[in-house]
Amino acid sequence: MAGVLSRFLARACIRFMFTPLLGIAGNTFVETIRQPIYGVLLAVTTLLLIMNIFVAGFTLEDDNKLLMDLGLSTMLLSGLFLAAFSATGVLTREIENKTVLTIVSKPVSRPVFIIGKYLGLMGAQGVAFYITFLVFVLCMHHRVLMYSSDPFDWPAIIFGGGTLMLGIFLAAGANFFYGKEFSSTAISFVVPLLTVGTIVTALFDREWERVEFSKAFAGGQLVVGALLLLMAIMIITAVALAASTRLGQVMTLMTCVAVLVGGFLSDSVLAGVKDDTVAGAILYCVIPNINFFWVVDAITASIDVPAGYLLFTAGYAALFVVAFLAIGVALFQRREVG
Repeated sequence: MAGVLSRFLARACIRFMFTPLLGIAGNTFVETIRQPIYGVLLAVTTLLLIMNIFVAGFTLEDDNKLLMDLGLSTMLLSGLFLAAFSATGVLTREIENKTVLTIVSKPVSRPVFIIGKYLGLMGAQGVAFYITFLVFVLCMHHRVLMYSSDPFDWPAIIFGGGTLMLGIFLAAGANFFYGKEFSSTAISFVVPLLTVGTIVTALFDREWERVEFSKAFAGGQLVVGALLLLMAIMIITAVALAASTRLGQVMTLMTCVAVLVGGFLSDSVLAGVKDDTVAGAILYCVIPNINFFWVVDAITASIDVPAGYLLFTAGYAALFVVAFLAIGVALFQRREVG
């Protein structure tokens, strides 16, 4: 009898905690992808990724390495801006408009509220990252035109660009004829269509000859590099959410930029002073080292990233995400929302 009662109480506690958590996460996800800035950033990132093909053609050595550098950098900056603008949109504005009272006044704890917001934001980040990653893969498949006589990669243009435009066209039609919300509808069309287009493109080279599927992904290493980049974006999103509990949009963006720049300077600047000063040691420990998630040189040198490294960086990212979310919870606990 006692065992049955304990299991019942455990299930009740889990349901009591996870039901509002999933509700907040789902609502945040929908609210984020419906924000105009979400669609604008996706469109701008897509255009920049395509433009990188032409910008990368001005080096004297390996243009395609620069194309990869520019592509991953564009995706990282897109994730940073999306994190800052979305976090303030779903949290700061709710606090300023007092709409957060409708949630925290109910039996929903503030830590659950912050964690739910983070999960919803990361869901939206994941969708945006997936779409931009597919565009990045298509750009890497096309590669830089080394000479003016080089042909365009028509499989990538037809299958990749065609499915992308088809998804946007279908969303525009649904918006015009049925009044559907454009941004979320476009994503629901673009994700499956662009996935199919990218898979079909990966089966051909620019001369329409059949090739190995993995060659479009550098033997799978492009996926590994993207996963590591997504871990960095997870940290930046946690920083943005923690900052947005107290700061406005501009200051949240500046905080995210400071953490990102500090993370890239961690090896070159902070590592040299961490043994000399206490402040340097503290900064080296509290600022996440973004260099751990940047493996472009290894990919271009055809060096496989080991699974152990992925596990290490995943644990490293998880610790920083938990730390920044804990800071966000602590800041939000004392935030007056009434």
